[in-house]
Amino acid sequence: MARKFPHSYVVCKCRNVTLGEIIYSIKEKNADSIEKIGESTDAGTCCKCCQSKEKDIGVEKMELYLEQIVKSLRNRWKKKS
Repeated sequence: MARKFPHSYVVCKCRNVTLGEIIYSIKEKNADSIEKIGESTDAGTCCKCCQSKEKDIGVEKMELYLEQIVKSLRNRWKKKS
């Protein structure tokens, strides 16, 4: 899912956190949940619209959510195990 977005894509608009920062947080800081990503990058800690489609209260909907990123990575990790 996240592969079709550039690393410069802003996932969290409130905190201006990019996909690249989130990927770095996951790979280098072992942030493997929305909560840990938030602790590491501040993504999803303000309005929480970027966490999931259900929490997105904005008129213009997000294209990529933290939930999707975490789920995609977990699926990839399972395949490697």
